[in-house]
Amino acid sequence: MSSLSVKIQDVFNEPGCGKNQGKSEKERKKGCTKQLQPGGAAGGCAFDGAKIALQPITDVAHLVHGPIACEGNSWDNRGSKSSGSNLWRTGFTTDINETDVVFGGEKRLFKSVKEIIEKYDPPAVFVYQTCVPAMIGDDIEAVCKAASKKFGKPVIPVNSPGFVGPKNLGNKLAGEAILDYVIGTEEPEYTTPYDINIIGEYNLSGELWQVKPLLDELGIRILCCISGDAKYHDVACSHRARAAMMVCSKSMINIARKMEERYGIPFFEGSFYGIGDTSDALREIARLLIERGAPPELMERTEALIAREEARAWAAIEPYKKRLTGKKVLLITGGVKSWSVVAALQESGMEVVGTSVKKSTKEDKERIKELMGEDAHMIEDMTPREMYKMLKEAKADIMLSGGRSQFVALKAKMPWLDINQERHHAYMGYVGMVELVKEIDKALFNPVWEQVRKRAPWEETTWEERADAALASEAAALAADPELAKAQRRAVRICKCKAVDRGTIEDAILAYGLDSVEAVTERTHAGSGCTGCTGTIAGILESIEDWRPAPSAEPAKRAA
Repeated sequence: MSSLSVKIQDVFNEPGCGKNQGKSEKERKKGCTKQLQPGGAAGGCAFDGAKIALQPITDVAHLVHGPIACEGNSWDNRGSKSSGSNLWRTGFTTDINETDVVFGGEKRLFKSVKEIIEKYDPPAVFVYQTCVPAMIGDDIEAVCKAASKKFGKPVIPVNSPGFVGPKNLGNKLAGEAILDYVIGTEEPEYTTPYDINIIGEYNLSGELWQVKPLLDELGIRILCCISGDAKYHDVACSHRARAAMMVCSKSMINIARKMEERYGIPFFEGSFYGIGDTSDALREIARLLIERGAPPELMERTEALIAREEARAWAAIEPYKKRLTGKKVLLITGGVKSWSVVAALQESGMEVVGTSVKKSTKEDKERIKELMGEDAHMIEDMTPREMYKMLKEAKADIMLSGGRSQFVALKAKMPWLDINQERHHAYMGYVGMVELVKEIDKALFNPVWEQVRKRAPWEETTWEERADAALASEAAALAADPELAKAQRRAVRICKCKAVDRGTIEDAILAYGLDSVEAVTERTHAGSGCTGCTGTIAGILESIEDWRPAPSAEPAKRAA
């Protein structure tokens, strides 16, 4: 595990990651060298993140070295599309068992690679390390090296066992794997002054294909998209691009930065969601290519294309804009979509009353403030109960989120639209923006909502009215009894991975004078698992004046 620890240390020190660079040297070192805890990444592990990042490479075989449940959990959990091979949708696993745990699974892994190559003859095999073989000491790098030499095919180790950290770390470890073993290993048949890479784009629901025709018209070639609808050869040749666009810096900033460092490929972070952002991205691509030697007339052609496409998009949106203006949206997503989709919704005249930032970087949050103002309602972690209440109180007319949140909206009898990776509609570029507006309009004005909100003839009171009455009664009881309200607040489970409640965190903050998320994590272990609660911990620290006891009250000192 020593080489993996070194790689993790390197990833956590990534200069392009604002979150990591915001820490002190001591905090970064402490965070990177903490003991790895199996099971600590429940709810989204590093292996899952690595598989998500690389599986859209369509023509390679993706072999999961581990129990069959790991492959079952990660298989086909993204709505990526392929214009060619469908080999990537075939699930391969070594399915290790108890005997392998005792005697090691390296022979089984080698045989699995051999069988895949003989049966499918892919250009490469990607091998994903999972928790169990990592803990028993299987050396997948050595096995992959031997298999590569034996079969004359690239066999790429992706060393990202789930217990090393959360999904986002797995994204970056996947990036390190292709940087180490794939990128720069082959040469393209030819190059042009118009070659670009698009990094951190996964072609969900075929979104890349909504933008590609625009680039094709300008003569701009996508040398490689990492990793949506990519081929192995494309990834291996991607070092010959002239410029790059980073779509999701949360997942693959290390690829963009290291390719700039190694191969001199400049990059920028942009978005193809919304009319304005799409135009800005096209302009920036053209500008970078011109700086790298493309003819200056490229910018003129780009502006002409932008003017034409914007006119078409605004004309198509206009009939819907009259109906959507003033409608309020609750956006429960994260990462780059926390700001890029906001811009798109605002263009249609809608008001975003809140956007989740649980998976967003500091830069993402700054962009949200630019779009929504300094008082933007950014939600770190909203419980289903809070979502339900917000929708029921008509603070939002529709919720845009992932599939896991849809039932909250449906229980509130409010419109809902899938905006996450499982969706079946593509929303990128000018035509994607029109599609998004159409889908929102259909969801908002579907006559079913008027029907389901009516009380059934046999009901004296609906279950919603009874639930609302119970909530009102509970709120009144808490308002009348401050001690009960305090006890309920302190009993809330903040860190599910480590079973740490809010009271434990509050007591530690007061007893030890803690003033950072890292200090709270060190003292209480909250946030040391999947790290999904770190935003909530930060919120507790920021709101200390709201819950700090009166000066006469002494906090109970809890054991670390």
